[in-house]
Formats: sequence, C-alpha cells, structure tokens
Amino acid sequence: MPVRKEKTMSRTTQIIEMTDRYGAHNYKPLPVVIERAEGVWMYDVEGRRYMDFLSAYSAVSHGHCHHKLVQVMREHAGRCAITSRAFHNDQLGPWLKELVEFCGMEMALPMNTGAEAIETAIKIARKWGYKIKGVPKGKAEIIVCADNFHGRTITVISFSTEPLYRDDFAPFTPGFIVIPYGDLNALRKAITPNTAAFLVEPIQGEAGVRVPPEGFLAGARKICTENRVLLMLDEIQTGLGRTGKKFCCEHENVLPDVLVLGKALGGGMVPISAVVSSDEVLGLFIPGEHGSTFGGNPLACAVSRAALRVLVDEDLIRNSESMGGYLKDALSKIKNPYIQEIRGKGLLLAVEFKREGKTARQYCEELMEQGILAKETHETSIRFAPPLVISKKEMDWAIERINKVLNL
Repeated sequence: MPVRKEKTMSRTTQIIEMTDRYGAHNYKPLPVVIERAEGVWMYDVEGRRYMDFLSAYSAVSHGHCHHKLVQVMREHAGRCAITSRAFHNDQLGPWLKELVEFCGMEMALPMNTGAEAIETAIKIARKWGYKIKGVPKGKAEIIVCADNFHGRTITVISFSTEPLYRDDFAPFTPGFIVIPYGDLNALRKAITPNTAAFLVEPIQGEAGVRVPPEGFLAGARKICTENRVLLMLDEIQTGLGRTGKKFCCEHENVLPDVLVLGKALGGGMVPISAVVSSDEVLGLFIPGEHGSTFGGNPLACAVSRAALRVLVDEDLIRNSESMGGYLKDALSKIKNPYIQEIRGKGLLLAVEFKREGKTARQYCEELMEQGILAKETHETSIRFAPPLVISKKEMDWAIERINKVLNL
C-alpha cells in the first residue's frame, strides 16, 4: 500500500492553532502572524510584507521600532528597568516635568494602561467632588456618553452602552449618567449639584471614529465651567498628534481640567499612561490612596521622554495633518455605492459601509491580501490609522491597493 504523507502545516497555521488552543478567545484577529516590524511595515512568519494601517489602535504613532526609541530602551533595560514607587528614580521626575509642559498643565500621575488611567481619573474626580465641590459623600456623579469606549474594567463597562462589553459581567459600579454623544442640551440637563465630572472622547474611536458636531467640545467646556464640573477628556487614542493636532481638543481651542493619555505615550514600545491635570485636582491624592507597581518605572519614562521629543523633532503632528488630509481626499473619490460616509481627522479615519453590501471584516481580509493590515470596527466600518511617520510615497502605495479593494 502507498505510504500516506502527512500534510505539513505552515508556520502561520501552526501558530494560529496554538494560540487558539491555549489562549482565551477574547480577540478575533486577522489570520496573519507578525514576527517583525519597522516603520510603517510589518512582516509575517512567511516573509510577506504588509503596511500597518492600524498602528496598534494608535499606539504605534512613531512607527514600529523607531531607532531613537530602540536605542533608549536598550540603554535603560540594561541599566535599571523598574524600582517601584517605594523609591525615586532618575527618569520619573524629568518625565513628569516634560509631560506637563508638553500638555500645558501642572501635574501628572503615571500608570501603565489606558484603562488604569481612566480608573485613576474617575477616582480623583470623585475625590475632587467631595473635597473641593462639596458633593455629599457617596453621591458623586460622572456624566459619560453613549457608545463610549474607555476600557474594559468592571467600573468602565458599568457605563458602557455596548451589550457585548456588559453581558454576563454584572453587578456594575453605580454613579454614572449616560447622555447621547455630541448633545450639549442633554449635557446641560444631566448636570446636578452632585455632578463631579464629564468624561468624553473628542472623537469616539472604538465606536467607529465618530466625530461630534462642530463646537461640541467648546460648548462642553463652557457648560462645565459654568456648573463647576470637571471636563475630563480621554485622549488615549486621539492625543499626541493622531488627529493632526497635539491633542484633538485643540481643534476647538479647548483646555480640559483632566487629560487622560496612553497608547502612543510609550512610543509603541512600552505601556505607559498618565492623568494630567492641575495641582488642585491631582494634588488631592495622599500617599497610599492610589498607585501602581510598574507605574512611573524608569524604563517606560525614558522611552516616553524620547517619544515626546520625536513627535516634535520629526514634525509628526504636521505630517499627520497633511497625510491625513491626503488620505481622506483619496478615500472620498472611491466609487462604491455601499460607502455611506468617510469621517475622521488627521490619521484617524473611518470608512462606513451600508449593511446591504460586504461586511467591514470582508473588506479587511481583502485588504490583507493586498498587503494592508486594517481592522474593522463593528460590522460596518473600517478604521484607517497608519503610523504618523508615513511618507507620501508609502501613502500612495497604500491608496493604490485600497482603491483595488474598495472601488466597485
């Protein structure tokens, strides 16, 4: 009898099957396995090259493995990576000073992830409400918007309106009032004497790059000031040049009371996040009330300092504005009757499709075959967010392939 030959699996298949077998199924990634990356390019285990049009949900604004950040990371990883906040380290103080000056604020508190920073902002807003505004203990309220995404901790999903994030995870944390996104009248009506803060994304990224009506942030700033309510902006995804401004709120010349940062703050190399505010707000914390073992570690602070310098020295914010406008213009010229809307600012854009045609996932799989890695947001939209270092030549390469897939 002939000997039956076993079919050899590719490395991609082997790794995906291993991941599915031993890992919890809390993500549904595209079927590609990346082993290295540089700039806007990613390479899979089979040697195929792709352009990154997701940037790790905007964490890789500086491009993959930026040489200046890699150099700093190597130096500090071999010198002192973590001390905990039980001791001072030589990077935290300088990072705090540079960050608050970069933001035009007074004080910062370091954490590791965006969700941790949001939790920190919620805690300090409540304490501010009790200690400064005079809200009765246990009665502080925070206003949020429908379709928000601020993380997936129990407290954060407590004020999410997405059933997928909430089903089977109750009971939830009280103290949150949900209003429609972009609705200033709803904001006015929701404010009570117990309102401590209004937490909002300048653009809702995970909801599909939803942009509020023009004047919304400026109006929210005015309403919050009049009612002695903290305006807390979640710029974890939109900040640090992503929308063509240093911070998205600058499109309307708004300065928040509390600014929440993460993702690109670590240059796409290390997790680091921060809450940036005034002495009046962050100065309320006392030793022992809040903290993080890894928060403010010297390795992350050193890389983040370099990341802030690169943003300025390489003019990445202006490049985001110009390349974002160039891409948006190209997307608007695509002939596809199923495209409902092109929206966004800078290099945070989305293509929204009607439900009658292909799903956003199907388009993303076709883009992958053309060498572009993007990710669907829900069933009907694709988020396009390449690294801010992208050149015009690279953008033209991408546009040519996007046209192949999206044009009908």
